[in-house]
Amino acid sequence: MAEGVEGARPQASSQLDRHLSTFYFVRHAKAGSRGHWSGDDRKRPLSKKGEKQAEELVTTFATFDITAVYSSPYLRCMQTVEPIARAHKLKVQAEPGLAEGRKLAAAYRFFGDPKLDEVVLCTHGDIVWELVEDLTKRRVLPAFREDFDKGSTWVVHVKGGVPVKARYIPAP
Repeated sequence: MAEGVEGARPQASSQLDRHLSTFYFVRHAKAGSRGHWSGDDRKRPLSKKGEKQAEELVTTFATFDITAVYSSPYLRCMQTVEPIARAHKLKVQAEPGLAEGRKLAAAYRFFGDPKLDEVVLCTHGDIVWELVEDLTKRRVLPAFREDFDKGSTWVVHVKGGVPVKARYIPAP
């Protein structure tokens, strides 16, 4: 760009202004009952229904150009998004900030990374609840919804690190 051209803007800045990233918050698929599990809850696997849901999520995500898959390190979350990652020739990256009991701020840190574009984030019901509550407060969603079924997805479009639009995809 020529210096001194009135009204000209640096190219990188104008590209950043137009960049819209999409984050897919997936609540893990159905897992075995906590009450019937005697081991470490972090290692509780998906139920047969949850395994089926995880495979069906491949169809849900087939038309999306997924560039990265992050997951809570809990086994049920990793198992939920493994088929999606495999279908997109990606690896699931364990992310402690998406674990049960963490705060939404840990998940929102992804929003500020300009290298991330179409990203799956698998997490737990408590974080999804906080996400929907926050999106409602920001008026990105018109009204609070309690659609948190296991295996469901909240699609969040982000511009400049800030959520600007969201929608819900029901569980398979």
